[in-house]
Amino acid sequence: MNKYFPGIGRVEYRPDAGPEDTLVFRHYNATETVHGRSMEEWLRFSVCYFNTFRYLGSDNHYGERAHQRAWEDASHSLDNYKRRMIAAFELLHKLTVRYYSVSDRDMAPEGDNFDETNSYLEEMVTLAAELQKQTGIKPLYYSADLFTHPRYMNGAGANPDAHVFAYACAQVKRSLEAAKRLGAENFVFFNPRDGYQSVLQRQFFRDMSHMAQLYRMAAQYKDKISYKGQLLIQPKPSDPRRHQYEADAMATMHMLRHFGLEKQYKLYIKPAFSRLTGRPYEHDVYIAAAYNMLGSVDASDSFPELKATSDICARDVCDATYVMKCVLEQGGLQHGGFTLGGRVRRESVEPRDLFHGHILAMDTFARALKNAARMISDGCFARSLQHRYSSYKSGFGERVERNTATLEDCEDFVRKNGEPELHSARYEHFESVE
Repeated sequence: MNKYFPGIGRVEYRPDAGPEDTLVFRHYNATETVHGRSMEEWLRFSVCYFNTFRYLGSDNHYGERAHQRAWEDASHSLDNYKRRMIAAFELLHKLTVRYYSVSDRDMAPEGDNFDETNSYLEEMVTLAAELQKQTGIKPLYYSADLFTHPRYMNGAGANPDAHVFAYACAQVKRSLEAAKRLGAENFVFFNPRDGYQSVLQRQFFRDMSHMAQLYRMAAQYKDKISYKGQLLIQPKPSDPRRHQYEADAMATMHMLRHFGLEKQYKLYIKPAFSRLTGRPYEHDVYIAAAYNMLGSVDASDSFPELKATSDICARDVCDATYVMKCVLEQGGLQHGGFTLGGRVRRESVEPRDLFHGHILAMDTFARALKNAARMISDGCFARSLQHRYSSYKSGFGERVERNTATLEDCEDFVRKNGEPELHSARYEHFESVE
């Protein structure tokens, strides 16, 4: 565990560290009790394998690979994938996290045919199982990569070609088996190519019904093989598609409910995606939690001035605090956790930069956790909400809450009580509360 990151030991908690001591935790103390649990229990950090080890500093149309790693030759050979995995476990061990988040194509390359591809995957899953046994680290989530290969250029579950649909389902089957073998706490579906470029070329309901069929088959096979992980779906509004069917939490929950799948699935929310639609960072976290559908969270961010995914390491403590308040109020994320989904910038070419980025995000959410715990324990916001909705506790409001009021009741109430009084929301006051 000291081959690819020499000179870097296990990251320690040092609250008195100097301003340039960026290889230590200033705020994240795994064993510190906050709001009745340890930080480690609340946060359950995992490292995103894709953005940490498969991103090599290329910039779409603007630049080739900039990151030269001792373990990485950028080839699709099994030897390269094995070196990458050994480097990953060294980073995980030194970062002191217990989880990683990974897909089948993160682990193993495509072969020349389906059987060869799965032979490669089996070999890499065996290596991962051995490394997990040595370190006690395991996947927070496992996933099937249904977007990288050219066969998925028109989508996976929503592909107009039934052959591609079948291939995606077969790939999910093998991935569920790998997830069970590795003890993954969750299984994530991320479908950035299941959407449309032109409304003239797609049949929306047909596409979504096919996606639902994939989800139904996955849930059935999960039960068949006795895999205990939680099934999750990650919404995204667009990019690379013009529009994605699972554009946000509400759209995804509606589809699940329409097809009777809401009891089998929860959502994996990336708050940074809310920024792409001009919404607050925490928006989809609260929407999902309101319907008891929040399963896991991606702890990355995007530059707010850009309407594109930038996957920066989380640094905004205020936004993270809103997220943590929601998580604490629902009692945690159960099987889920916080995936460190940020990636270092193209110009950050030293391997130690990977540590700097993840430490930044972990400290950001540790500070947010403590802030959120204080907000809840103080009771100020709870009292405000209780007062603001007090008219629903009795009388006419209570009938509304019980779903027994009619339009005639509403008119009678207005005739008896006249014009409503104006009550200040005191927005500025609560924005100032510390």
